[in-house]
This record gives sequence, structure tokens and C-alpha cells, in this order.
Amino acid sequence: MGLITMMNFLGGVVLFLGFSHVSMAEKKTYIVHMAKHDMPTSFGEDHRQWFDASLKSVSESAEMIYTYEKVIHGFSTRLSVQEAESLENLPGILSVLPELKYELHTTRTPEFLGLDQNDNLFPQSAGDSDVVIGVFDTGVWPESKSFDDTGMGPVPSAWNGACETGTNFTLSNCNRKLIGARFFAKGYEATLGPIDESKENRSPRDDDGHGTHTSTTTGGSVVTGANLLGYASGSARGMAPRARVAVYKVCWVGGCFSSDILAAMEKAITDNVNVMSMSLGGGTADYYRDSVAIGAFAAMEKGILISCSAGNAGPTPYSLSNVSPWITTVGAGTLDRDFPAYVSLGNGKNYSGVSLYKGPSLPNKMLPIVYAGNASNSTSGALCMPGTLIPEMVKGKLVLCDRGVNARVQKGSVVKEAGGAGMVLTNTAANGEELVADAHLLPATTVGQKAGDEIRKYVISDSSPTATILFEGTKLGIEPSPVVASFSSRGPNTITPEILKPDILAPGVNILAGWSGAVGPTGLPDDSRRVEFNIISGTSMSCPHVSGLAALLKAAHPNWSPAAIKSALMTTAYTAYKNGKIIEDLATGNPSTPFDHGAGHVDPVSALNPGLVYDISADDYFDFLCALNYTAAQIQVVTKRTTGCDSTKKYSVGDLNYPSFAVVVPSGSSSKSGGATVVKQTRTLTNVGGESSTYKVSTFSDNKSVQISVVPQTLSFSQVNEKKSYTVTFTAASMPVNSNAFGRIEWSDGKRVVGSTVAVSW
Repeated sequence: MGLITMMNFLGGVVLFLGFSHVSMAEKKTYIVHMAKHDMPTSFGEDHRQWFDASLKSVSESAEMIYTYEKVIHGFSTRLSVQEAESLENLPGILSVLPELKYELHTTRTPEFLGLDQNDNLFPQSAGDSDVVIGVFDTGVWPESKSFDDTGMGPVPSAWNGACETGTNFTLSNCNRKLIGARFFAKGYEATLGPIDESKENRSPRDDDGHGTHTSTTTGGSVVTGANLLGYASGSARGMAPRARVAVYKVCWVGGCFSSDILAAMEKAITDNVNVMSMSLGGGTADYYRDSVAIGAFAAMEKGILISCSAGNAGPTPYSLSNVSPWITTVGAGTLDRDFPAYVSLGNGKNYSGVSLYKGPSLPNKMLPIVYAGNASNSTSGALCMPGTLIPEMVKGKLVLCDRGVNARVQKGSVVKEAGGAGMVLTNTAANGEELVADAHLLPATTVGQKAGDEIRKYVISDSSPTATILFEGTKLGIEPSPVVASFSSRGPNTITPEILKPDILAPGVNILAGWSGAVGPTGLPDDSRRVEFNIISGTSMSCPHVSGLAALLKAAHPNWSPAAIKSALMTTAYTAYKNGKIIEDLATGNPSTPFDHGAGHVDPVSALNPGLVYDISADDYFDFLCALNYTAAQIQVVTKRTTGCDSTKKYSVGDLNYPSFAVVVPSGSSSKSGGATVVKQTRTLTNVGGESSTYKVSTFSDNKSVQISVVPQTLSFSQVNEKKSYTVTFTAASMPVNSNAFGRIEWSDGKRVVGSTVAVSW
């Protein structure tokens, strides 16, 4: 089963699979962080020799897998637990961390975001095509029309990357659009053995589809007549169609290993990418133990914006990954497009569902329908697991299957193999009313939990139940949209509750983009269909939207820092529909909260001219790590700096110049005013609007228990890049533990609104 199958369809929901340690064999892979300035002078300038001498002092047989210089200072290697402990005790060693396995977080988007009518707002200059987006994923299918380089100029002179050759991949597979392609397998092979080249290409070629989908979503060229089996027909284009794309293959059939990911980030920095897009995650850990966060810090210092998926573990609270403040963490929302397929029952009732099935139709009559749980001898028969259906009981019938545990599309394959004519897949409580469309192998549709419960009741109680499925194709103008996808991982932030995550919401449900020619649209082994484009869902899909939009902003504003670009996207995002109602949460049907949507849904046209930005430097992030009370060694692992925190300085996590506010009301706070807790935070705004302007502040709180006041209430700017600071005072009355209140702080000059989301937690 391919990774896209596991990620995008496993358990009937787009799942974020979390991280797992590599198997507890005799030896495991470790990432060794060295203190650069502690190298003995006897080694001269040769750090690699120092690394090797340190390693050989604990293990004569151990070899270095990779050495790192940019992302971290150190190397990766295979060691026993005892050898790792011995190495960690040597001078000059900051930490020895076990490798983690990461998993993937597995068209109409440009129109939905307003990019089609506003193309002329974005520069058509050479600078636009000088921006390079690095995509870290399963590789690339270079023959995709989305990598057509017609009309593109020479490769940017600053580009230092390469097109690496390997199995079924040559230099000619790169061009002026796909300007770089590398693959990283040493860490993967050190753990799982040599890649089986009969099953996957040991090269940048994408055997899975996921990497081609994300890379074409972020920077694909315009392709007219794009569709999946006739669905979602129209022009497909990436968010930044004139940007260059460089692909770093770090994910294989068995997962994505952090030694390989770090090596890829190392190369991407020296290659000179401008944006890094990473639709993968590995649970959460303190920043000094999180390889992606550590690598991202080094990239940020080089002016590279890093966009990561939030994870697909929603709607459970505290389910986010990739939460460091120097990473842009992206949740998933829906588009205004759907693929309706109705279930019509013999009792005259109809229920709406979704499907991307294309193939032989059902007979033009009502068919008998059976509940899978009553057509199986297995206790899990209702789930349509492989080998659980009794063929005699399902032959020629529609089969009602419950969602969960195994892949949604695999359930259809099981029904088909048993002789069933079609499938109705019903959500259970875990997925509620969330409908994700699939290119099923037989006539099938997915319905929500409420409809499914009613259909099941009819099928079980009626003596001769019948049904059929009516496929309606593609429907546009779906309201409300966007809504927060149920699967999108939610806050609060488990590592630093004072940093609101996710940062932003972007389209991530039923997204059309390029696909690999190596697998069918379901990713199942028995799917012999081949498609140029596929429609899939996940925060894996929302992340490259933001990566591409960041590239557009970088092209328009080459001197903006990653934090300035992120600020522009966040402060111009919207949290309400045009009718004033807050963006809905698909999991509950209620208004979403900042823990679901972050700053709101991305609005790229407004982000182009935000007026003011919250900028953050590497020094600011260093102070942030000091505020977390990290040790000097822990800070050095993240920042590679030898300077320590200033013991005379008062550090505050809440004073990081973040574009949103997350206030944690401490229990038993000493700063009390009439029984209330008072929390103060300071922010600094930078004028990027280009003219003299005066901004006035307004505040809103949805709970009388929280009062928000700002000093000063007006900020006047007379020149570009001028900075002005303000202080916010949050006065919070006593509330039960785990209570939340939400609000907004907005600065406006009458033309533009610079908005910040507020979340207060007790």
C-alpha cells in the first residue's frame, strides 16, 4: 500500500498518523548535535574529522550516515543505546537524539481565493520567476503537464541546486520550471535496508502521487482542461504558477526519516530555495528535540519561509504538529465545490453524499441493499474489512459499510471483490458530517453520520430494502464555504500555549492537482486506472497553498522577512463570512474558534498590501527560547549560538512579536486587580504601506470575563519601515479551569485592517 493510501484513506479519514520510534533493534539511528566552538584545536578546521574521532571513541564499527553543517552542527549514525549514552557524555556533544519517523499529512482553488480576477495585482516581473519553492515529499512525476516550462526564462542565477539522476530519472527530467530534484535515502536504508527498486524508484521519481500533488498545488503551471475522470473540469494552476519548483524526496514506502529530512533541508538552504513546503509531521516535542523545528530555525535565519501542515488528527483538541513559532502551521478548510452523489431508498427518501466514481453505471432500477454487518461472520463485518463479506449475501446488491479502521476506497474494493454492485459508505461518530470524495473502484458514495444512521435503520428493519445511487458530477457555489475540515488538527499548542496555533486556514478538502503515473487515483494495488490529476484531501493539501502564496508575496516584496510574509497572511485573513457569521466548524456545525482556524482563512489579495506587519528576527526567537527557560545547551541545539541568556533581562514568552495573541491565565497569579488576573503583552508594528498613515485600534471580546485595553490607541507612521510599539492589557476574571474566551485586536487606517486573533485560556 502506498503512502498516499495510508495517509489519505486509512481509517476512512484523512489521518495524521503521528510518529513512531524506529524498531528497537540492536542499533538505532541517532542524530548527534555537536558544539561547534568546542572543537579541539588539534583538528584545525576539519569538523568532519572531529565528528569521526568522537564517534570512533565509542564505536569502532559505526559510520556516519550524514554530516550536517547548516541545519545543525553534527551528524547521524547507527548506535546501540549504550554507545549513544557514552557518546552523549563526551566533551563537545550537546545532545544525542533518537531518529523519529515522520508521516505525510495526507481545480478551483485560485478562483476561490480571488487570484483569477486579481492576477494583475501580482508582479509579472522577472522577480516573480526568480522565487524557488522547495517541496519535501515523495518526489515528483516530471512528465506532469503542470511542470511545463513554456515561456519561462533561464534558471535564476542564484540557484545552486541540482537534478540528481537515479532509477528512471535523468537530467532531462528537469527543466526551467522543475529546476531541482534530489532524493535522500541513506537514513531510510540504514534503518530498513536497501530500497527495493522493483517496488519504488531510488531517485526523485514519485511512486506515490502525494509529492506530485503538493508540488503542483504550490507552483504548478497553468493546465487547461484539467480534471479527474471528468470531475472538477477546468484550468489547474498552482498558487504561484510562475515560481520555480525544486523537489526533495524524503518520504518512501516505509515513511520519512528525520536524518534524511535534515539532510534535505541542509541541501535546500545551500541550493538557495526561498520557501520550504513540508506536508509531513512527527508528533510534538520540545523544540530542541524536534528535527524539523531545528532545521526550520536555520532556514528562517537564511530568510526562508517554512510552511508545514498542522496534521490530520482533528477534531481532537491539542492534536497539532509543527507548532514552533518560526514555522507557518496550516490547517485545512473546504472549497465552494462539491461532488454530489445521492442515495435514493425504496421508502422514497433521498440522502446526499459525495463521490468521484466514474465507470459503468448501476442498472436503471432499484437494487437490493444489505448492511455489511449482517452479511459477514466477522465481528468487524460492518467495516467491510478484507475477507469479511459473505459473497452469497452481497452479490448483485448495494452494500452499506461503516467508515473507520481501513481505507475508505479499500472498503469499495472489498465489496467489489465479493460481488457487490455498489457501496454506500456511512460516517460514524468519529467523522460526523464530514464528506471527503473518493474515486471509488465501483459505484459508491459517502454519506454523513445522520443520513447513515437513517439508511442503516431502514436497511435493517425493512423486509426487502432497496436503493440506488445517483451521480450528479461537479457542483459549484456550495455555501457556507469555507468551513474548517473535521480532520484538521486543533490547538491549543501543547508545547507553548502562549503561541496560538494553527496559524492559518487554507483549502485542503477535495483538491485537484497533478498525480503520479505510477499509481491509480485510489493508490490501491488493484486500481489499474492512470490519471494526470487527482482529487485528495488533508492538511497536506492546505500547506502547499500557503507555500505558494508566500512565494507570491516574496516575489512582490523581495526584502520582506519570513515573519513579515507570515504576518501579512495572518493579519489579513478572515474569520467570518460576508454575512458576518463566524466560519463554521464541520465537526460540530458550530462557529469555529481560533484553536480551529488560527488567524482565519487566507486572503492572498489583501495580504499583498497589509499596511503593517509584525516582524520577528532570529534574535527575537532567541529571547523566546530564553523565556522558555531552556538551558544553554538546549538553546544551542536550536540556534547553534554559543551566547547565553542575559540573567539581568526579564524574558516573557507572550512578548514574542507574534501576529496573534494566546493568553494563558495562570492559576494563583500574583498580578491581581480586584480579584482579576492582569496579563500585559507588548507588540511592535512595522509600516510597509508606503505612505504616511494613522491607525486606530479597536478591540472585541466574546466574554465579559475578559477585558482588552490597548495603549496607545493610535499609531502614526510617516515613513516606510518605521516601527511603533503598543501594549495590550488583558484583565481576566476568575473562570473554571479549561475555560476559553476569544476576541480580536484590529488596527485600521480607514483603508486597511491589521487584525489579530485573541485566545484566552484558564
